[in-house]
Amino acid sequence: MVTITLMGQLQTVDGERDLACEITGPVTVRQLIHRQGEPLRHVFQLMKEKKLLVTVNKRIASEDTTIQDGDAIKLVAHDGTGGSGLAPSF
Repeated sequence: MVTITLMGQLQTVDGERDLACEITGPVTVRQLIHRQGEPLRHVFQLMKEKKLLVTVNKRIASEDTTIQDGDAIKLVAHDGTGGSGLAPSF
């Protein structure tokens, strides 16, 4: 099992900030987020827009980092200028 913690203003569509996810083998952060489907759809969109900071086991990581059972993932939105990345872009 891996844990995903959503930081800052991020949360699931149900308002959750911590998720426990079963995995059967090594996957990338991107694959894990995509597999969660609807609850993390906006998080996946931020990832596609390159507006998401990722850590795995307290180390800076990327969406392509391979994770394994027992890992802890933390995600926080950013816009590249210190903002949350959650506001509409103009």
